[in-house]
Amino acid sequence: MVVSRVFVHGVGAVSPAGWGVPALRAALEKNLPLPTSPLARPGWDKLIFVRAVPPPSARPEFLAHPRLRRASAAAQHVVAAALEALGPDAKRVQRGELRLGVIVCIMAGCVTYSRRFYEEVLKNPPTASPLIFPETVFNAPASHLAAFLNSGGINYTLVGDDGAYLQGLALAAQWLALGQADACVVVGAEELDWIVADAVRHFHRATVHAAGAGAVYLRREVASENHPELAVVTDSFLFTKKQDRAAAARKMREQLSPADGGALFLSARNIPRLDAAEVAAWADWPGPRTAPAAVLGEAFNASAAWQCVAACDALWSGQFAAANVSVVGANQQAIGARFVATRPPERS
Repeated sequence: MVVSRVFVHGVGAVSPAGWGVPALRAALEKNLPLPTSPLARPGWDKLIFVRAVPPPSARPEFLAHPRLRRASAAAQHVVAAALEALGPDAKRVQRGELRLGVIVCIMAGCVTYSRRFYEEVLKNPPTASPLIFPETVFNAPASHLAAFLNSGGINYTLVGDDGAYLQGLALAAQWLALGQADACVVVGAEELDWIVADAVRHFHRATVHAAGAGAVYLRREVASENHPELAVVTDSFLFTKKQDRAAAARKMREQLSPADGGALFLSARNIPRLDAAEVAAWADWPGPRTAPAAVLGEAFNASAAWQCVAACDALWSGQFAAANVSVVGANQQAIGARFVATRPPERS
């Protein structure tokens, strides 16, 4: 899908590196895996090691909102990342001056509250708290974000593997082209829980689960300052019996093979068996490459969002003329995106 005149007006992030894009940037510049912390799994003596989001330096003001007092960690991270991306336009949305489309992309969902609710049901069904149940549904974070922003615009939740985030970008571009929204914020988020941390180890024992969110804020207008442009979102190449991960990755690469190069942001996790298809597809890439998940951990849609946030941040800094994002998802698809700078880079 070739995208026309869709520009990035802001980015936001919550990650194991900390709250905000500067913390994400600093971690990726060091390019060293962040420390892990232990997480207990009921019934096991052996601990699972994960990368959790650290507490914020100060309690975010938005947590005082009635809809967010009991909200899941995923919802809190979604709102924090979205507000950072929206910047001053958040107030415009709240005043009804800007029709905002909201897309939240997620794979595991608000699993902590889901686990807690079903644990209560299994232990004693009559006493299972009905206050928990609304937080178990997949679209709870998107609903909370819209409520906080007082936004009545179009609002979707996409459920899928890492590649769903790039599908969310394509959907936002379509909404903007059709005039269904004046602006769109696309958020990828995942939550930390022992159920998911245990599950990701079935992909590979070395996989480290992580949590957080990333957000990209899109509009049709471009101001005088440099706003990266979303130029391309590739087709989604599914993993099937007739098309394995390697073939899907190659086809995605073919649609993202530019003549002018730029930076490359991979979904690789620094686990050779899991990364093989993507690494092979980009083996001849001549430019610099960054793999946020290798530093921050496996957070599915949040990881893909961090790739896009890092790509746009690199373009804003004037380092590159373009940045490619390559996502070879956990179990569904290979898909890519390309962002281009709207002014020449300051250095090659």
